[in-house]
Amino acid sequence: MPDNDRPYRIFLSAAEASGDRLCAKLITALKQTGHSFQFTGLGGAKMADAGCEIILNTTKKAAMTYNTFRHIYFFFKAIRLAQKYFARTKPDIVVVCDSPSFNFHIAKAAGKNNIKTLFYVAPQLWAWAPWRMEKLKRLCTGGLAAVLPFEPDWFGQRGLDCKFVGSPMLEDITSQKITPKNYDNFSVKTAHIALMPGSRKAEIKTLWPAMQDIARRLKARHTTIKFTAVAADEQTLDILRKTEIKSLRLDYQIDAVHSVAKTVDLAIVASGSATLQVAAAACPMIIMYQSSKYLWHLVGKRIVTTKYLSLVNILAQDELVPEFMPYFDSVAPIVAVCEEFINAPDKLKELSGKLAKLTKPLATGGASQNVARMIVEQIISKETV
Repeated sequence: MPDNDRPYRIFLSAAEASGDRLCAKLITALKQTGHSFQFTGLGGAKMADAGCEIILNTTKKAAMTYNTFRHIYFFFKAIRLAQKYFARTKPDIVVVCDSPSFNFHIAKAAGKNNIKTLFYVAPQLWAWAPWRMEKLKRLCTGGLAAVLPFEPDWFGQRGLDCKFVGSPMLEDITSQKITPKNYDNFSVKTAHIALMPGSRKAEIKTLWPAMQDIARRLKARHTTIKFTAVAADEQTLDILRKTEIKSLRLDYQIDAVHSVAKTVDLAIVASGSATLQVAAAACPMIIMYQSSKYLWHLVGKRIVTTKYLSLVNILAQDELVPEFMPYFDSVAPIVAVCEEFINAPDKLKELSGKLAKLTKPLATGGASQNVARMIVEQIISKETV
């Protein structure tokens, strides 16, 4: 135990709803190790429910405004709060979860106070910023937890130890439950399509109108098609409902990416970790991401180093699912691909089988428990120094 038999102090930083979920599960796993902990951090309601004292709710940041300067001010405030907390309290370890553009600053603040930082979800430098490797080496002093199986080799070849902990998005899904969908009785008349615009407010602002436009065009041709939209949380649901196209008669589900993907025939999904949950449901999908046309051609195409941009296709090393990343103005090409799918059940069935085969090896379980063990090892090693 630490000095004076106090609990180990763990500081966690999550900037988005997805990170909030992962950290909440990690807190639960840490409690099961038999050690005594005190949790404090930046995050949201799920972390709070798990027993973390939240010094600032960072998952609601983008709901405040889309004004860039206020957005920057909010993050500056969060970093300053973390800096003051580190100087005053000296936690035993800092855990930063995903969101590297923000969490690099949190890790830097921890380093200035000689506090180890563990990165949970290795930054995807292999895709967009290999030149930040040296910075990551300086900041990642308490371990690097990878959620993609090829990452330990990539980081190891560049001098940074990295451990594959499993996919946290799939840890509640057993490989036995990953089975291809049956399209034998599929009909366009009964087709069911999911709309998954993501959790980030900027994503929703650009993708939600486009996804509804796709749905509207499909429904104009096939009036009996059913659509279900998935919201990350209640706050996101409110945003979706305020801008919904009433004639679509959308059904809504909250925080139910995998369960909805299990029931629908096809999904239109915002690029991100949710695509792995859709893939683990063996659900054919079309992946979307929006970007500025000018920034993409000026900068984006030059800094992205992977042939494919979506996680599913990166893992498959092939364009297994159609990816429109980024799409710019017209949704017509996406509508055309949707039409190809719903008019070809054999194509849906084939893709479902490939997705099941791809994700079965990833559903190993135990990601939260594996990271919890890494954290305990770091704390114990710190005490023995």
